[in-house]
Amino acid sequence: MSASLATRRALATVLAAGALIGAAALPAVAHDDDRRDHRGRHSSIVIGDVQNDSRGRGRDNRALNREWVEVKNTGRRSVNLRGFTLSDRDGNRYRFDHLRLDGHSSVRVHTGHGRDTHRDVYQDRRHQIWDERDTATLRDDRGRVIDTESWGRRGHHEHDDNHRR
Repeated sequence: MSASLATRRALATVLAAGALIGAAALPAVAHDDDRRDHRGRHSSIVIGDVQNDSRGRGRDNRALNREWVEVKNTGRRSVNLRGFTLSDRDGNRYRFDHLRLDGHSSVRVHTGHGRDTHRDVYQDRRHQIWDERDTATLRDDRGRVIDTESWGRRGHHEHDDNHRR
């Protein structure tokens, strides 16, 4: 038994419309920058630049705040960093309080004392953390490594590409 020509055309129109709607929705899902990767990590949060102040090794607040590690959100959506930690090779750890990092923005984590803002936060330490040769490790609120960066080998900064997409 064959369907009428009008029925076949109507069915073809419905199927084509469904395919168009599905194709239009696909890029929105495929380009969601704030998703977690296959290991459950926040794939849009990474360590950016690092500045360690090995020149002075001073204990005054100005010297302490000359060293910092930048945490970047490369995605479009904001991410709450509450519970995330940033640590060095010796086990010194900074835990983020409630800080929402907007999409395509960054925050510098300074060692010394200061007033926290959306662009700069302070560990309130009295001694320097980041050595001439060190590794910064960023973990999410569940303790999973999101990114690491090491520096000091011949004066270069090196990202650990095993934790990058």
